[in-house]
Amino acid sequence: MKRVAYITHADCLLHTCDGHPENAGRLSVLDKLIYSSGLIKKVTELEPRAATIEEIELNHDHDYVKSIMRLKPDGLRLLDADTYINRESARAAMLAYGAGLQAVELVTKGEFDRAFCAVRPPGHHALRDRSMGFCLFNNIAGAARYARAHCGLKRVAIVDFDVHHGNGTQDSFYDDATVHFTSMHQWPFYPGSGGAHERGKDDGEGYTLNIPLEAGTNGKAALARLQPVFEKAMDSFRPELILVSAGFDAHRDDPLASLQFEDEDYFEITRMICKIANKHCAGKIVSFLEGGYDLDALARSVCEHLKGLLDE
Repeated sequence: MKRVAYITHADCLLHTCDGHPENAGRLSVLDKLIYSSGLIKKVTELEPRAATIEEIELNHDHDYVKSIMRLKPDGLRLLDADTYINRESARAAMLAYGAGLQAVELVTKGEFDRAFCAVRPPGHHALRDRSMGFCLFNNIAGAARYARAHCGLKRVAIVDFDVHHGNGTQDSFYDDATVHFTSMHQWPFYPGSGGAHERGKDDGEGYTLNIPLEAGTNGKAALARLQPVFEKAMDSFRPELILVSAGFDAHRDDPLASLQFEDEDYFEITRMICKIANKHCAGKIVSFLEGGYDLDALARSVCEHLKGLLDE
């Protein structure tokens, strides 16, 4: 059984908005099932450190980071059509971003084989200079940059199986040959990007791989699409670390999308990623919670993902 760190913090619950799909209940229901199922005994629970402003600026513009730090509204404020902020949101976002940095440190140093960051707000839509799609800072992009800048890694792979295309992550590395980005997602769909023709540019051409899925696609068909092309890409790229944007909103019960994944599909997808990590980077994986908005389906699916991380 693999050594898996489960990184989470109660202050991530403080960023919340009643009635919004991305609310504190997502972590609360997950925490409850992790404990009641006994799965918590198989992982090591840790609290993350908060990222510094300088660390967040590895992937975000200085003025944007400062604006998020300054905003302490009484009540709620909308930053865009989908993304809110309250008085405690900056604290939660710094912990969510910091969890990824801490996880990368632990895994690259060999203290754990893998890590799952059960944090929020999510991150993969956040752009360098603005929020988007429930996301304030791009947690996974920051972790990739940190791995390159501070952990001595030359090649980092990111795979994103959230139902929505990880546009912010793609934009962060679109011209970068040191970070390979793979996204499997419903398409055409929000946020409008993620067509198969989007393959990177300049030095990064060929290092972006998009796998668009039609509405109604089930998990077995999706895995059959993902596995051969991802495996071939990783055989060529030879990553030293794999980061996972683990969204669970492709589940058939999710209210925000139209794919048809079942709980157990997340175990199989995770096992596939683990086998590729075992082949190329001694099994090193850091995974980040992204989407998933039916609370019961989210909790069950995350448990399947954790079982997959533990298993291979």
